[in-house]
Amino acid sequence: EVEESGDEVEESGDEVEESGDEVEGSEDEEMLSDIEEVQTGDEGEEVQTWDEDASIRSDVESEPERSEERSGQLRWKEGLEQKARKSFELRKSDSVTLRRLIYEEPVSREMQGEDDAPLDEFGGLFTTARKKKSVVVLHEDDRSLMSQLVTQDWTNPSAAAAIKRLFVTGEWEEGDAQHLLAEDEGTGDEEGDFEDLETGEKHVSKKGERTGEEEQVSERERLEKKKELKTHFDVAYDDEAGTSYLDELKQAVSAQAELNRKEFEGLDDESRVLLEGLRPGTYVRMEIKGVPCEFVTHFNPAYLVLVGSVLPGEDRLGFMKLRLKKHRWYKKILKTNDPLILSVGWRRFQTMPAYCIEDHNGRQRMIKYTPQHMHCIACCYGPLVAPGIGFLGMQSVSGATPDFRIAASGCVLEMDKSSKIVKKLKLIGTPSKIFKNTAFIKGMFSSALECAKFEGAAIRTVSGIRGQMKKALRSPPGAFRAMFEDRILMSDVVFLRTWYPVTVAKFHNPVTSLLLSEKTQWTGMKTVGQLRHETGTKPPVNKDSLYKPVERETRHFNPLHIPASLQKQLPFKSKPKQKKKQTTKTLLAKRAVVLEPHEKQVVTLLQQLTTLQKDKAQKRRAKLQGRHKAYLAEKTKQDDKRVKKTRELKREFYRGLGKLAKKKDAASARKARKTLD
Repeated sequence: EVEESGDEVEESGDEVEESGDEVEGSEDEEMLSDIEEVQTGDEGEEVQTWDEDASIRSDVESEPERSEERSGQLRWKEGLEQKARKSFELRKSDSVTLRRLIYEEPVSREMQGEDDAPLDEFGGLFTTARKKKSVVVLHEDDRSLMSQLVTQDWTNPSAAAAIKRLFVTGEWEEGDAQHLLAEDEGTGDEEGDFEDLETGEKHVSKKGERTGEEEQVSERERLEKKKELKTHFDVAYDDEAGTSYLDELKQAVSAQAELNRKEFEGLDDESRVLLEGLRPGTYVRMEIKGVPCEFVTHFNPAYLVLVGSVLPGEDRLGFMKLRLKKHRWYKKILKTNDPLILSVGWRRFQTMPAYCIEDHNGRQRMIKYTPQHMHCIACCYGPLVAPGIGFLGMQSVSGATPDFRIAASGCVLEMDKSSKIVKKLKLIGTPSKIFKNTAFIKGMFSSALECAKFEGAAIRTVSGIRGQMKKALRSPPGAFRAMFEDRILMSDVVFLRTWYPVTVAKFHNPVTSLLLSEKTQWTGMKTVGQLRHETGTKPPVNKDSLYKPVERETRHFNPLHIPASLQKQLPFKSKPKQKKKQTTKTLLAKRAVVLEPHEKQVVTLLQQLTTLQKDKAQKRRAKLQGRHKAYLAEKTKQDDKRVKKTRELKREFYRGLGKLAKKKDAASARKARKTLD
């Protein structure tokens, strides 16, 4: 019977895990009572075997009777849908959320034991075990992140009431957001004070009348609050164009000034000066040391004096590199080493700048004059200022200048203790001896030491042949050997391009116009052109700089000589066909022609007829030229009349076109008005 019951269990689909023992016969009935299996599902329910010996024996004994009662299916399959629905409702009732904890009463449920309700059977062998004690279900979180389980009992009413005020439906205290919102809106409770803004009627609470001082304070606070809200509204909506950054700065400055005024309003002047300093518009007394006596002697109270201060590093003198551009309205161009008055920061001083342009390789090449419509670099000596500060340049600050103009403008680039400006210098020499591609050059240097200094430098001829300097020669002094890429001629001129450093003048003359009785009479250093104009002297003339007529000698080239062996190999058309000069006189040159008297008369008559014919042709040509001139004059008059007439016709034609266009516009306007009416 036990074996038959085991076979039926296999047919039902249930699997029973045995603990290493086999169930065989009636002797193993005691071991079946020890078989137990626990299965844990999603709901945390435990399934265990029913290990009571009495129930197993009763099932085994009554097996024949049960097999007769079944009608084609096992009993454990009956009512599966109802069981699943009950299990789902049970799981749903067990879930506890914050909503149920806050808005509902806490519920503690005790699972029914096996005495209260029948146990569910599976295959007649296993039953579902239920918990027999009260279970508290918590809100499940990620337990992998928790060190230990939360032990707070949220079913306790006191624990739920502790966090109930944190939610929307809770009761808030005096300092919470609802209370503050009620104070801002001025609503209060249903029986509080309020004012009807449409009718202007004020309603006072029935609980009690407020005193006059309290009403004044509340009215003042309310007005300030309304004013602040209106200001925010105007800033946000009324300004359609939007406020600029400058307007925001002005508002911030004005607000800070108003705040300072309110804070220091009750203090005396001495304490206020100690705290916030001197206010704008306050008269102060300053003591300046080291002032020349002429400043006091020629002091003019009607002449404004601007007082400023310089930084600690700006009291030193040095070289400054400036980015300079000649002003477009200044009539002249600026020349290197001409004095120029610069206004940089708080200083005005006169200096002698040197102008240059920076090449692509970083070399600062000096230029004699400033460019017309582009920037250049100016290096000058004066008090050092920080890079990026702008400046103005003027030739004169004297009031006697009739057409005053700003000469230049720009900004400071950098400061340095020295200048690195160079100018181009060409050294010229001529060949003394030529040996194929080697030549001896003289006249370029004056000593062997100078040649040694430029050894290896690149040289070039006027015709474009490049070369290189080699070692110096013993004689004559300054001569050297050079190698070229091709043979040069004795008439070639060899030159060497070098760069010579330019020294910037250390000239710094501060403008001391405040020390004069007449503030506008300060002149300073004058330019060379001004001195020559005042003294009437002419500039020196360098004879080498004058233009001279070029006299070129006719060069005689040797005739082309082709060897006789080569002439034999050339074709006939390429062979030279040069005839030799006739050394002996011909027969026509040797003999003399003697005319007869009749032949002389014939020759004389022919000469006279030829002369008359030439004279008539000359007169006919002059008459023809006169008639042609008269024809051209008449034709010019006719052309002028025709052009004038054509111009009048065009004027009348276009005047008529304009009238027609006006009529069309007027008609279209009338038609449009009628359409609108």
